[in-house]
Amino acid sequence: MGICFSTKKGGGSHNNNPSATNAAVNVRKATSKPPSATRATSRKQEVSHVFQFHHRTSNNKGHVYQQPPRNSSSRRQKSGVIPYGKRTNFGYDKNFDKRYALGKLLGHGQFGYTYVATDRSTGDRVAVKKIEKNKMILPIAVEDVKREVKILKALTGHENVVHFHNAFEDENYVYIAMELCEGGELLDRILAKKDSRYSEKDAAIVVRQMLKVAAKCHLHGMVHRDMKPENFLFKSTKQDSPLKATDFGLSDFIRPGKKFQDIVGSAYYVAPEVLKRRSGPESDVWSIGVITYILLCGRRPFWDKTEDGIFKEVLRNKPDFRHKPWPSISTGAKDFVKKLLVKDPLARLTAAQALSHPWVREGGSATDIPLDISVLANMRQFVKYSRLKQIALRALATTLDQEELAVLKDQFEAIDVDKNGVITLEEMRQALAKDIPWKMKDSRVLEILQAIDSNTDGLVDFEEFVAATLHVNQMEEHNSEKWHQRSQTAFEKFDVDRDGFITPQELQMHTGLKGSINPLLEEADIDRDGKISLSEFRKLLRNASMDSSRSYSVRHRHYH
Repeated sequence: MGICFSTKKGGGSHNNNPSATNAAVNVRKATSKPPSATRATSRKQEVSHVFQFHHRTSNNKGHVYQQPPRNSSSRRQKSGVIPYGKRTNFGYDKNFDKRYALGKLLGHGQFGYTYVATDRSTGDRVAVKKIEKNKMILPIAVEDVKREVKILKALTGHENVVHFHNAFEDENYVYIAMELCEGGELLDRILAKKDSRYSEKDAAIVVRQMLKVAAKCHLHGMVHRDMKPENFLFKSTKQDSPLKATDFGLSDFIRPGKKFQDIVGSAYYVAPEVLKRRSGPESDVWSIGVITYILLCGRRPFWDKTEDGIFKEVLRNKPDFRHKPWPSISTGAKDFVKKLLVKDPLARLTAAQALSHPWVREGGSATDIPLDISVLANMRQFVKYSRLKQIALRALATTLDQEELAVLKDQFEAIDVDKNGVITLEEMRQALAKDIPWKMKDSRVLEILQAIDSNTDGLVDFEEFVAATLHVNQMEEHNSEKWHQRSQTAFEKFDVDRDGFITPQELQMHTGLKGSINPLLEEADIDRDGKISLSEFRKLLRNASMDSSRSYSVRHRHYH
């Protein structure tokens, strides 16, 4: 039951111009009737936005629908129908009419209407979504409203999210009062540009704002799940107006345990792992990568006349960077887009990492970069690693140059609040607490710090931090040649005689450990020849990255 601030035009175009993106509608196979996708404005009325109510129902041609998880497609429908006329008490404020006066109708959908409303005490104008309780036939409709209100509450106050004022109800309706944005959709501004293209500078400004929204969502334990130009509004018609994320109707909370198994979103922006039914926060970054591609060249990276064809393109093919205008676009911009459109979600940049990329960061500062959920996950996972795996990662960390360390440097500085060059226990506790789905006890935080603190001084310096937070999958995916060089250099720190193997004696010499070294060696010694080869060493490092990814790329539906 998402809210889309929209001035959409009729869809159905079979060309690769982004204007055809307006055909994509979010729906779920969970209710009895298809959505009403009423368009109440024309191109000339962009200034006033329309809300489209996306209930999750049909699979109309040209639309992307949500397929429910396998083996559970009927689970929610079997939960029972809310009897006609029955009213649900949402627990919201009951004084809507005293607080607001409804004005101009902006649009309507399957479940209700959206109006401009005026605050009776201040005269401020807001947008109000008025949802008819009687039309919430199934429990899922009630869940959708409750979840969306909870998400809006959690994100309100962020400069790039539409501000949530309050939720109200009476006997017949639920009212959701939000910030009124009158600058039109991002899609409309793209179409207004010559060749539907943004300049690199302007594109970077737009993309930076979208990434901030994604990073904020992910730290709050949620995934937007439908990032697209139609779901971003400008606050005003000014060229420098801030961008606001809207329509959290497909958004959902994430918790450690499992990934999303349903297919949701809009065809042109859906990530490969969504189609494979194993998706998480990384899918938002993919969608932003698609939007960035469109902003820079005016075309979609994956296109076909049918949804199935689009899905095949997404799963099998790479975007085109050879044809105009890509040869004239900067290397930095192309590098940025490529790192967001990596098909392996474990090797894709996170939202916070993308904000550290030189192309999108230009004009920004390190203070603008939020904490990265994958960095926090890596720190939590590091304590679980074997001694050998920790030692190997520390060796790899010492081989990286300043350019490779730039992203982690931003993250280190974000955690090092007092800027004294080390992370204290309290700073570690504060950082880990920002990953909201995880509720960490102080004893657990101390355990993590002690595992990372290799010199046992009670503090974490930058080198120790890098060892615990490296993204090995990304290193290998983004530059395999450099990965092979770095991993070999790390290997040679142990392989003193350069015979191509790490022996028990060399490992003992490097670690200074007393007693038998064999138990330590066994984890990496796959062929059981009593020593570690370069390929076994690399596998040890890769497995570390896979372990950490499993600790945060997990999803759990949460509606309360």
